[in-house]
Parts: sequence; C-alpha cells; structure tokens
Amino acid sequence: MKTLNVLFCFLLLLIVPVHLRSQERLPVIDMHMHIGVPLDIPAGAPAPCLPYPCTGKGKATAGAQDNLRKTLEMMDEYNVVLGFLGDLDLELLPEWEAAAPERFILSPFILDPAQADKDLIRKKLEANEFQGIGEIGAQLRGIPPNDPRLEPFFAMAEEFDVPVLIHTAGIGPPLPDFRSSAGSPLLLEEVLTKHPKLRIYVENSGFPYLDEMVTMMYQYPQLYGDISTITWIISRRGFYDYLEKLMNAGLGKRLMFGSDQMIWPEMIGEGIEAIENADFLSEEEKRDILYNNAARFLRLEEK
Repeated sequence: MKTLNVLFCFLLLLIVPVHLRSQERLPVIDMHMHIGVPLDIPAGAPAPCLPYPCTGKGKATAGAQDNLRKTLEMMDEYNVVLGFLGDLDLELLPEWEAAAPERFILSPFILDPAQADKDLIRKKLEANEFQGIGEIGAQLRGIPPNDPRLEPFFAMAEEFDVPVLIHTAGIGPPLPDFRSSAGSPLLLEEVLTKHPKLRIYVENSGFPYLDEMVTMMYQYPQLYGDISTITWIISRRGFYDYLEKLMNAGLGKRLMFGSDQMIWPEMIGEGIEAIENADFLSEEEKRDILYNNAARFLRLEEK
C-alpha cells in the first residue's frame, strides 16, 4: 500500500504542472492565425522551414475540425486569450467562433483581390461579423501593397476602423506567382499617406527588409509589425538577430506576437517560447510583444 501511495504521489506531481500550466501563464494575444493554407499539404507533413536544406517541425492536421481541436488545445495550454483569425474559407470562420466564443477576431483573407467578394465583406463589417481585414496576402500572387486593386480593402478598413494584417515581406510560400520584390515595406508608403488613420501591421515585421521596415515605422507611427512565422520557420539565431535589431531601433512598443498558425498548431507554443526564451528581452518587453502592444493596437486593456 505504501508503494502505491508513493506511486500515486509521483504521478500527481507529473499531472499537476500540466494542469496548472495555462493558469500560471500570463495571457497572450495571437495576432496572426489561419484555418488552412493555400497549398496541398498531406496530414502529418512537417511545417515549412528556411533556408533549404532544413527539417521542419510539427505535423499537419487532418482537416479543419482536427485543426480546430488542436488549435484550441494549444491556445488553452499557452493561455492565448484572443486570436486574429483570417482565412479564405469565409464559411469556416463563424464555425470557429461558435466553437470558442470571444476567442477570435474574424477577418477575410485576401489572396486575389479580383475574386474577393467586396460587397459581402462590407456587409459582414457592417454587422460586426468581421472585425478586421487580412491577411491581405496578395503578394502571394505577385501583387504589391500599392497596387490599385487593393485600394477598396484599405478604404473599408479605414472606414470601419478595423485592423489590417498584410503580407509585406521578402519570404513566402512556394507559389509560382510569389515575388519577394513585391514585399518591400517601402511599397506601403502610398497606402499610409492615403489612409493616415489606417490601423495596419506587417507580417514578420517585413523580414528580411530590416532597414526598410525601421524606416517606415519611424515615419508612420500607425504602422505596427507582427513577430510570427520567423519565430519558427527560420533558425532561432536568425530570428533573434532580426528581433534584437528591431528592439535596438526602439520599436519594442509596436511589435506583436503572431503564430501564423495554419495547419500546424504546435507552432503556437513554438512561437511563444521563442519570445519567452529571448534573453536579450526584459520581462516587460516580453509582455509587450506577447500581449500589451496588441491590446493597445486593438484598444483593449493591457495586462
């Protein structure tokens, strides 16, 4: 009996930390989440990585429901209280909202501006069924942010005062029309001058266009950057080098965590831990990136 009691206590010690993990963690806002990916990825395939050759992490989920279940598990484990969720499949967005009320900011993913239903997006913004626009991923089709075809979406976002996430960076998925040259943050200048009240943030803070991103964030205080895919798709050393340079430039109050979770929910934890383990960040700076900056950007209460 004594042996059984000792064994029980040992097992309890193993279980309790897992149960308390999310309770002990401070809240996190994930400013970059998706339901799917614009590629044909088999279940179990690892997440992408750069530069090649490299070995990706995680395992792709088997469909939207599996993705939803595992995503919510990771959000609970890491105390992610809110996620900016953008996807091409507009019918799936309310399903995720119904499964986890008040956990997501719903937003349409804009891949091809000619195919996006502008009237439907406007109606959903009017009804508060969408609370953002983006990711604007038109760069995946080789379309730069200053292309006139994107103007209606920026105008709607400014009109309804909702945040915009845009893919303006040098890296992206292996799609035939993707162009790194269409991702310079400098190409946002025309958008920002035309829409000075636009609340907009750039995926991966423009990686690897560091100087261009710093220039734009200095000149346009309404511009924020997320810290998302680069927390796990490139080497940890490469990520830390980029993040530290942004911090040294004095931009730590305008950087926001985002997992860029597509069909690899494990990347939520991977990204959060990458921020938490950055020894060049103070505890205050970590809280700013993981929660406070997004709370300010979204006009929520800071914690």
